[in-house]
Amino acid sequence: MSFLTQDKLTIVGAAGMIGSNMAQTAAMMSLTPNICLYDPFPTGLEGVAEEIRHCGFEGLNLTFTSCIKEALTGAKYVVSSGGAPRKDGMTREDLLKGNAEIAAQLGKDIKTYCPDVRHVVIIFNPADITGLVTLIHSGLRPEQVTTLAALDSTRLQSELAKHFGVAQSEVVGARTYGGHGEAMAVFSSGATVAGQSLSSLIGTDKLPEATWAEIKERVTKGGANIIKLRGRSSFQSPAYVSIEMIRAAMGGAPFRWPAGCYVAIPGLDHVVMGMETVIDKDGVHYSHELKGSESEKAALKKSYEHLVKMRDEVIAMGVIPAVADWKSVNPNL
Repeated sequence: MSFLTQDKLTIVGAAGMIGSNMAQTAAMMSLTPNICLYDPFPTGLEGVAEEIRHCGFEGLNLTFTSCIKEALTGAKYVVSSGGAPRKDGMTREDLLKGNAEIAAQLGKDIKTYCPDVRHVVIIFNPADITGLVTLIHSGLRPEQVTTLAALDSTRLQSELAKHFGVAQSEVVGARTYGGHGEAMAVFSSGATVAGQSLSSLIGTDKLPEATWAEIKERVTKGGANIIKLRGRSSFQSPAYVSIEMIRAAMGGAPFRWPAGCYVAIPGLDHVVMGMETVIDKDGVHYSHELKGSESEKAALKKSYEHLVKMRDEVIAMGVIPAVADWKSVNPNL
């Protein structure tokens, strides 16, 4: 059996729906034979491990543990969905305090047990903040930590494909940037539908301005809609896309969507947010110049300001230090 790497991949929160789907997806993609599942709830965790064993994946060396030291020791790649899920009526921001504290402990555990980890993907909400908190406390370099921002772009692609009645793959360059939340910036610039510029279609009979506004609204509330339809938060799509991200970090197929990463450019700095990115064996690299209209750039700035507000709330909670003191915790920042 051929695998992309022999390195250990640890999935945190593996007893949950996202985590268990991540484990199965990683096994199906043949990323590595060495997959370790971690969750503090041992009974559910054992059930996940049993189900994956029952799949009969060839060459898979699956382990599971409720000991975080055992889970992280020797891990070169980590994906974590180990926070509280969003429920009906909640925003991602409602999860801020509890999940920020979980992220802080995860970062400290990474620093203690796997300081040589190559890449970490954080997907529990609010992912921009939990990713930032993990990065600060882990001591890792910014390019080693990414967060799940891609679902907003895949949702935009899906909504446009449904509206125009085309295959989803015929919508190219659908992009959202900024926060992974309802304050995200939805871009039309650079996107095409069946070869036609999306921007040129907006305001025509094919896509009236009011309809475009409705599409953007559905995109920003895409996660909430899944909760209403299924009675629980998304799990299949975040699991799949997050494993695509770690596959790219392992040197596999390129990641096709924006990722959340630490940004340090004038006017957009000291946050983690969705950017145009490339993920490879050297980590995540983001474009310093996003092509967009003035209104799109203004929306991105507004999204950034929303993230700064949440970041400052976490600072006030004492979960992370003031920005000026970050280097005392993580010299790489």
